[in-house]
Amino acid sequence: MLARKKLLFICFLLLSLLTTSIVTTFLSTEEKAVSSVIPISDRDRVYTADQSSNTVSVINPATNTLLGRITLGNSRPNVLSPLYRGELNVHGMGFSPDHRTLAVISTGSNAVTLIDTATNGIKGTIYLGRSPHEGFFTPNGRELWVAVRGEDYISVIDPKALKEVRQVKVASGPGMIAFSSDGKRAYVCSSFTPELNVINVKSYQVMKKIPVVSPFCPNIAITPDDNEVWFTHKDIGKVSILDTKSLSIKNVLDTGAITNHVNFADNTNGKFAYVTVGGLNHVKVYKRDNHPELITTISTGELPHGIWSSGDGTRVYVGLENGDAVDVIDTIKQKQIARIPVGYMPQALVYISNAVSIGEGRDNLKSPTQMLTHNIAFKAHKGNDAMGNLTIRDLGEVSGLDLLVLGLKPKQEYGLYLVGAENSKEIITAIKTDAKGNGMGQATGTLWERLKPLTHFEEAKGQQLVIAPKNAQNPIDEAVLVMVKPCC
Repeated sequence: MLARKKLLFICFLLLSLLTTSIVTTFLSTEEKAVSSVIPISDRDRVYTADQSSNTVSVINPATNTLLGRITLGNSRPNVLSPLYRGELNVHGMGFSPDHRTLAVISTGSNAVTLIDTATNGIKGTIYLGRSPHEGFFTPNGRELWVAVRGEDYISVIDPKALKEVRQVKVASGPGMIAFSSDGKRAYVCSSFTPELNVINVKSYQVMKKIPVVSPFCPNIAITPDDNEVWFTHKDIGKVSILDTKSLSIKNVLDTGAITNHVNFADNTNGKFAYVTVGGLNHVKVYKRDNHPELITTISTGELPHGIWSSGDGTRVYVGLENGDAVDVIDTIKQKQIARIPVGYMPQALVYISNAVSIGEGRDNLKSPTQMLTHNIAFKAHKGNDAMGNLTIRDLGEVSGLDLLVLGLKPKQEYGLYLVGAENSKEIITAIKTDAKGNGMGQATGTLWERLKPLTHFEEAKGQQLVIAPKNAQNPIDEAVLVMVKPCC
């Protein structure tokens, strides 16, 4: 009888353990399913890497308001003097899996700055090789991998020790890294080589090299289900899609001039990919399946660049490189619903759910004072299909100017001319177009007072801006692009 009771007790104990295991597994699965949809809250943050002001802008997505900025360096253009302190060209971003650390990459000072998301305080800075571009943490949080674009390797950083611990050799000019959710693979695109590298994370070895359609990829992202890797080709205006099971390219999409970044949003309406097309001031929206379908195009501000979705997939945030702002897209209605001013020239953008675990998350932020930015659009002249955009930023004693042109004659030099009422002319800056007839140029100086009247057309007093061949004798008659009136 005693033996039978012992046997029954053991059976009951085993059954209890089995039941507990099943329930725990079930709950874990349910919790995982629930945790994958994170409603927008005041504890979430959107961050932009502001390349020209060398700041990180911090946004509360629950209210779509700018809380303030984290200053990492002085505003450009103080780039020709020795840089003893601070960072230059704040550009790339990544974050830890626990959402407690933001990694900010500065291409000009070769730096990775780690920021505490709750306090906005700097944990430390690591200096690397030439021009690091983008970086991200491994899914277990133990390492931070940074693509050192000016070299031929990935820098592997110990985020606790704040030091580089190894280098992983890849194709020249690595642009960005995307990890599979299990942390076993890393996908690395290149900015100089028409090749995608697939890396075994455990061995740090390249397991496959995949030829791609162009040598210039600035951005890469993996779908939430791990089935596809999407990566952009900025130089030719395309997006490639890799099948992660076969490790082969399954689709190449024609997206448009200056295709910048890509990200994803899954919600009650389906699974979507969002692509920023800088040259067209558009975000293209694709429904994801075996044959991605373009379902709509959403107009944005000037030169959309970085992009990221909210934790519940109901919003997408888009950094406007020449608009110095962030556009908010409602992914259910597929339309732009808000615009938030940020720092000068936002590049990468990330959305971090539950970034602020305690407190209000306003420590160490500088007041969100208004940046002075004006945009002037250019339209085609004399029947051509060209277009252009000029951004003027007031930097205090000097001004910064960024010019973008598309669709002009290839490999030709053009000037941006300020033409006066009596046909006086002054060349502000000059550019040379690439093989596609596109070009970007910059200028710095005491430009604000001279160009400010053009941002208020009634005050222009006969002045206008045109783009004409360099050394044009009569820029008005030879103009290929003319200012849109009114300009702003």
